[in-house]
Amino acid sequence: MGKMADKRLILALSIQRISYLRPEERLLLWDLVDDELSLSLLLCRDVEAAIGRSLGGRPWSPDSFLEAAICDARFLEQSGCHFIHYDDDAYPSALRETSRPPFGLFARGADLDPETICVAIVGTRLPTGRAMTAAFELAYSLSEAGVCVISGLARGIDAAAHRGAVASARSPTCAVLPCGIDGVYPASNRRLAGEILDRGGLLLSEYPPGEEIRKYRFPERNRIIAGMAKSCVVVEAPAKSGALITADHALDEGRDVWVLEGCLGGPRSAGVDRLAADGARALIGAGDILEDWSRDIDGSAGTGFLRLSGAKPAVSVAGLLSPVSEDQVLSGTSAKPW
Repeated sequence: MGKMADKRLILALSIQRISYLRPEERLLLWDLVDDELSLSLLLCRDVEAAIGRSLGGRPWSPDSFLEAAICDARFLEQSGCHFIHYDDDAYPSALRETSRPPFGLFARGADLDPETICVAIVGTRLPTGRAMTAAFELAYSLSEAGVCVISGLARGIDAAAHRGAVASARSPTCAVLPCGIDGVYPASNRRLAGEILDRGGLLLSEYPPGEEIRKYRFPERNRIIAGMAKSCVVVEAPAKSGALITADHALDEGRDVWVLEGCLGGPRSAGVDRLAADGARALIGAGDILEDWSRDIDGSAGTGFLRLSGAKPAVSVAGLLSPVSEDQVLSGTSAKPW
């Protein structure tokens, strides 16, 4: 990487480190500064004028942001991870079109083709056996058809979907994390995360290494899953399931929302029953989605829908995924960087 690219990366990582800025505010700041020096010379009132609101007394410390960015850049180099910011050619096109795109994403694994077409498969962490099987089979079929399955690596439906895609290995699967890119949540899915990477898949996070887990970051993670997907399938979800937040984000962004016909009316399906009543389409299998797409995309269903580079992780994944326990979500602590 050249010196100019290095400086551009450090600047982007510095802005990403300003945790109290909203994604759209980070973009405004990115347009305001040209380099590390111009960022360091900004005063708090300059930032407030640029974003149109008060920082509420939060500390404005450009030097500390730059220092953290240098550590993050060192982490990226040592771990084989990379950072994709909004202006990068590699930034997902579908995500860039959303109302609240992340300023940047930390990525571990394969290089993401920005035109990759994904289907989000989400649902409850406490599914029925029928729903687990349905999620696995749907993900397997979509992967076989050349579609990238994206989910949140949570227990239950998310994990079943990732496992289905991994079993196919025809197309990679992408997991979006609610913690820093150096962690895996829940810790019980650490092995699954490694399998995703070993099969050419990808882990994404909006959060730098060492960032604390907060409850509000789960719905923030869900907006990324919905934003990257062309279609969103809610397999099984009770009335207050977090998967319904993903569905709401998908609807807000104009994405198609589907439910699985075979899981309607079940003991844990009040949420998907409501989605169906509100107009979500019910599907029997992957062919329903592919057939619907074929009306809008040239070519036969199941071919040419996505491209993801076959690049393997730069380092072995076995020892690089630090677990994050569920207790840490409640306590507000996180796994530490390596």
